[in-house]
Amino acid sequence: MIKYNFERIFKARGVGRPFSFLKQHGFSANFSSRIKNNRVSRLDMKQLEQLCLLLKCTPNDIMEWIPEPYTDFEQSHPLNKIKKPSSNLDLLKTISSIPLGQLEEIENLIKKEIEKTNPNTLQ
Repeated sequence: MIKYNFERIFKARGVGRPFSFLKQHGFSANFSSRIKNNRVSRLDMKQLEQLCLLLKCTPNDIMEWIPEPYTDFEQSHPLNKIKKPSSNLDLLKTISSIPLGQLEEIENLIKKEIEKTNPNTLQ
C-alpha cells in the first residue's frame, strides 16, 4: 500500500510543531490538522507542490510504499525507491548527541556534498 508519511519529513526538517508550521506558511487549519494527524488519503496536486516547495522535498519523500505480506515483487521494482527503512530518522536527536568538536567537521562535509549536487544552494 502506498501512503503518506508526513512525520518522517517533518522530523528530517526539524519541524517540531507541524500544525503551527503549516498554519504559519499559509495552509488552512483544517488542512494543517489533517497533515499533522496523517489523516490524508489524497492531496490536490497544487497542495502537494506547495508542501514539496515548503519542505524542500519531492513527492517521493512524503510517500512510502509498504508492501502487503503476500505481494510478490522483484527487488529491482521502482516502488522500492519509496519503501522507507524501518528506523525513524531523527536528525535533531542524532545531532544533539554529537560532541561539539565534531560538529564543525560534519557541517563542512555536508556543505561540500550539497555544493557537489547543487552549487547555488549555499550562496
